Amino acid sequence: MKTKKARFLKQDLNQYKEKLFNLRDEIAAQIQDLSKDTLMKTQRDFSGDISGYGIHMADVATDNYEREFNLGLVSNEQKVLTQIDDALKRIEEKSYGICLACGRSISKRRLDAIPHVSNCKKCQEKIEKEEKRQP
Repeated sequence: MKTKKARFLKQDLNQYKEKLFNLRDEIAAQIQDLSKDTLMKTQRDFSGDISGYGIHMADVATDNYEREFNLGLVSNEQKVLTQIDDALKRIEEKSYGICLACGRSISKRRLDAIPHVSNCKKCQEKIEKEEKRQP
């Protein structure tokens, strides 16, 4: 598959670059907050119990669920950070805005909404459909 070069003005690319850097900073801060809230606390801190009494099993289960949920969020946010870094790399390589699956241009409207996207809408829908089919 022959890759096309995106046809963006330097000004447009700089705007996308700035959007991506800002988004990366926001997500990194969210990850740091979630990690601090989830990973840096003991079970007793997590439950808010300051008494000398033992922690009830139901409370432990709830706290564990909350930790797992937060770790899932961190994992998802980490994937988005990787996508952002990949998009910034494509800007430098002058291939930003080109669908990785089919090589066609990604619509500016789509890039405005999701600046780290790597596939056009049509290809992304195909990918998601395939992922749903897999067990």
